[in-house]
Amino acid sequence: QVHLVESGGGLVQPGGSLRLSCAASGEFFSIYTMGWFRQAPGKQRELVATQTSDGFTNYRDSVKGRFTISRDITENTVSLQMNSLKPEDTAIYYCNANGITVSRGNYEQDKWGQGTLVTVSS
Repeated sequence: QVHLVESGGGLVQPGGSLRLSCAASGEFFSIYTMGWFRQAPGKQRELVATQTSDGFTNYRDSVKGRFTISRDITENTVSLQMNSLKPEDTAIYYCNANGITVSRGNYEQDKWGQGTLVTVSS
């Protein structure tokens, strides 16, 4: 019911910036949490940042002060501004939507986008 499409990945030098965007489409009423996860080669997927529809944000410690998540509730989009990027930020970044109200009494959990690659290298 919900489709997520990311954009904005690419190659950047250490210390540089990138902005990731994700748009949710399909037949649904609302999404409670949208956010970003990442998975580096050989590692488990990890939370980067999430934001609820009532404004609560959550960041992993290693990105605090460097990354900023923002949502447009009416447009069903979420963005991640990434500054001061480090080589260890290299990963595939996935958009996530959770707590989806499809219709009255019909809910979905944990929808994922296809991922966008971020490479931080000189």
